[in-house]
Amino acid sequence: MMSTKELTPSATASVFTPEQLLRHWQGHRGLTRKMIEAFPEDKLFTHSIGGMRPFSDLVYEILGMAAPCLQGIATEKWQKWADAAKVNTKAELLALWDEATAQINEIFPTIPTQRFQEQTVAFGQWPGTCISILFYAIDNEIHHRGQAYVYLRSLGIEPPAFWDRP
Repeated sequence: MMSTKELTPSATASVFTPEQLLRHWQGHRGLTRKMIEAFPEDKLFTHSIGGMRPFSDLVYEILGMAAPCLQGIATEKWQKWADAAKVNTKAELLALWDEATAQINEIFPTIPTQRFQEQTVAFGQWPGTCISILFYAIDNEIHHRGQAYVYLRSLGIEPPAFWDRP
């Protein structure tokens, strides 16, 4: 078994560039957007299985993490997304999604590469490296998109292919 010391990254180690990471993340975000588009308007806000939340609520959670996490990483100002921004239509939800995407594209290039290896405490309660916080936000989106695949299939709708990331 590896020790945690063996898993500690060096500040100069790189598997891919920050630009590649952003492109990868935006590919996931593009696929999640396709999932939002695939839902019938009435089911996006109401359909659930086994007590899970409707997909719209999962999207709000993703929105509450994506740009706010990146802003915190960039500035150490960890401000939660306002739940008051909840909307009632698919078009409005997609507009929020697109606004967050634009914010991500604006904020990401301002983060110095070495910042990703620095320690932080997200929203005053979750310690970790900046990259681990960012990966958590990306992983959370992928997890909730998986729930949406189940929802769409239960509605008899063929979801977008998971590998078809723009």
